[in-house]
Amino acid sequence: MGRQRTLFEQACIDRGWGRPAAFIAAFKQAAYMIGEPVELTDRQFRRWCLPGPPRPRQKAWRVLFAMFGVNPADLGFPPAPYGEINPCTFQITDEIEESDVKRRTFVTAAMGTTAGVALGAITPAEAVGTPHVQELRAGLRSLLTLGDAHGGTEVRGLAVRHLNRIRRVIETGTYSDSIGRQLRLLAGQAANRCAYLHFDACDQETARHYWNEALTIGTTLEDDQLKAQALAMLGLQANYEKRPRQARDVLGAARRHAESVGSPVLLSIIFCREADALSQMGDHSAANARLAQSMRLMENPQRGRPAPEWTAFYDRAEIEVYQAHLLSAAGKHKAALPYYQAAVAHTRDSYGRNRAARQVVLAEKLIKAGEVEEGAAAAVTGVNHLTEVSSGRVRHRMIEVRNALASIDSAPAREAADTLTRHLAPA
Repeated sequence: MGRQRTLFEQACIDRGWGRPAAFIAAFKQAAYMIGEPVELTDRQFRRWCLPGPPRPRQKAWRVLFAMFGVNPADLGFPPAPYGEINPCTFQITDEIEESDVKRRTFVTAAMGTTAGVALGAITPAEAVGTPHVQELRAGLRSLLTLGDAHGGTEVRGLAVRHLNRIRRVIETGTYSDSIGRQLRLLAGQAANRCAYLHFDACDQETARHYWNEALTIGTTLEDDQLKAQALAMLGLQANYEKRPRQARDVLGAARRHAESVGSPVLLSIIFCREADALSQMGDHSAANARLAQSMRLMENPQRGRPAPEWTAFYDRAEIEVYQAHLLSAAGKHKAALPYYQAAVAHTRDSYGRNRAARQVVLAEKLIKAGEVEEGAAAAVTGVNHLTEVSSGRVRHRMIEVRNALASIDSAPAREAADTLTRHLAPA
């Protein structure tokens, strides 16, 4: 009778990676996706499958964490010394040239267990402690990275599963009051993440539901940071849905909570969104004043308290987008173009969704400014991002650009519209 399969060996078989060649191919793909230059041999894989496997080196450890969505120690590997290996530092870049099918397969299969981080090992009698909270937080960071790289349409299901797991631990686990508060805060942060991913997928009602859940948790815990985040996001949604007066009111409430948090970055984000609301209302003078306040805060963002982790997306490119929006809302389409172009150029590599969205908006604004040939070229460049990004918002905007190009009687516009139609056709 043969030996019993190890945890790692069984996990590989469950995912279709039982053969060395299949696992090594998946390992290489994951390593490339998270930017870790590490190789794996057939012999190393076979040793990992045996009882008492050697501990993987630091880079391989992070690749395994990304592939399985759990701490490799929970797959039978020797635990890493505390602080030596941080599995949360990987970044999935958008530089890999992959087909839509490969991207979807990686997101839903290779990363599909991210939401199951390590908690399957908790027994009813086991108290939930700091390591479990850290694992849940690591899973949320992974989902944040995935969403930034690939968009919300495919990642939202993983986020909902992760939130459900946190809820289950809260309802069924045994823990101290301190751990309980951390778990509830994490549930609020996960609800905010679920909301944004559904917002990006154009499921606005579901997004509202999750943001309201996050706001309720923040109110119950009297946590100003969580309340400010949920309200800032509800303001973003109201702006997107062309409800600027509601956006202004909600963002005013977000600002009041953010002032007690004391983060210049958080306040700057809220001021930018208030500027957007005011410009939609036609109050361009007040909008420009709000934007100027936002920019002053970012002159020395380290002056106050550290920025919340979710604000990592906010940078020079984000402010350039708002500068462009205000000019465009005032009818100054040509003046807005350099800012839209700068925003595309300054978008960081790991923010694939933002790059795709900004490229599409640039195409739209070029067309409005009468630069049809440039707009057509920008649209074709933008549609190529849809093989990497699954975002309902980006796709909807691209359809609008395609329709605008189709209405223009010029060869470049017609050719670009045809290209967009082919790429936008359902698979």
